[in-house]
Amino acid sequence: MSTTTNTNPSTAGTGPGSAIPTGWYHSGDCDLDEFRTVVEAATELSDYPHADEVVQNVLVYGERMRPAVDDKASRRHVQAELARALLSGPGIVVIRGAVQPDVVDRATEAFVALIEAQKRAGAAAGDHFAKPGANDRVWGALDKLAIADPETFAVYYACDALALVSEAWLGPGYQVTSQVNVVNPGGQAQVAHRDYHLGFMDLDRAAAFPAQVHALSPALTLQGAVAHVDMPVETGPTLYLPHSQKYGAGYLAYHDPVFTAYVEEHHVQLPLRKGDAAFFNPAVLHGAGTNRTSDVRRMANLLQVSSAFGRAMETVDTTAICRAVHPVLRRWRAEGVDERAIDNVVAAAAEGYPFPTNLDLDQPVGSLVPQTEADLLHRALVEDWDTARLVSELDARQARRRSQGGA
Repeated sequence: MSTTTNTNPSTAGTGPGSAIPTGWYHSGDCDLDEFRTVVEAATELSDYPHADEVVQNVLVYGERMRPAVDDKASRRHVQAELARALLSGPGIVVIRGAVQPDVVDRATEAFVALIEAQKRAGAAAGDHFAKPGANDRVWGALDKLAIADPETFAVYYACDALALVSEAWLGPGYQVTSQVNVVNPGGQAQVAHRDYHLGFMDLDRAAAFPAQVHALSPALTLQGAVAHVDMPVETGPTLYLPHSQKYGAGYLAYHDPVFTAYVEEHHVQLPLRKGDAAFFNPAVLHGAGTNRTSDVRRMANLLQVSSAFGRAMETVDTTAICRAVHPVLRRWRAEGVDERAIDNVVAAAAEGYPFPTNLDLDQPVGSLVPQTEADLLHRALVEDWDTARLVSELDARQARRRSQGGA
């Protein structure tokens, strides 16, 4: 079918990386045979020179990539390769040893304390796709970790893998959100699905959005997960269907039991070691697996990174994070810690996009746009402000951004 103006755009191969379709998808248009022509593709290691290996059709990066990312020019080549893998390749990359195991352990200790505090308070965290009680969740974990343990937050988000892939897929100014997920022994697999934005809508609501939104929405977010325990297959690590992000009508198809059955039969599951990270295009069909163990609480830090041009899943109190983490970063800078590590923390901690704002009060000075929160935190570090001054400037910035009710 034509993919230009028809009401029913073609469903095969119209995801990001193909010609952008217009029109609307309908559930009756989803065709399993078309779907199979898209997903039954082989990932060739020779097409990805910085990858170490292909495991179950998924690209795995590690030792071969690391020397290249430290050089600015070659880092861009790596990032272009990662973006191509997410867009028109398998849609999933695994980075071995993304976070040091001792750093993971420190964060795990903080996350466990947060979960226990939730339970003592009688709070229950729901889940989008899992049955109540199957797991433990910490929503808004980015803020909560920074406030509870700013040193651990800084060390964790200084690790370069998140920044490397986020910049490759989204560019600068991205917003990190974090949700801790613990699948307890016996926790059942999720139904395979796509993720935010359209992936969190029911069939009718998703179908109301035109095909170009289905094609472009995945470019607004990046999904990731850091393993906080060793995850052999029996613990139920995330199951994926490589190349499924390229099926145009996938946001409708995953509601169809025929497609669900196909994913259940053909999915892959990669065992992960503590500190490994998986990143994937949000349009890849995926879901948490069944934890078949009796004694492993499978913990992952789920990362959703949003484009500066999109809306994040969660509201994040970045001002509070900046206040909490500033003394750590100030000390790091005095100690000569690598500038990239500090930049990575600032990118995760602070708002990197200046809008929306009140342009009557928050006017651009010496630039086309007002100062971002990230700019302010960088300035505080370069000029060696004390935290009291930073807090005062952050509060003033927030006051400038408030609406005055049309005044």
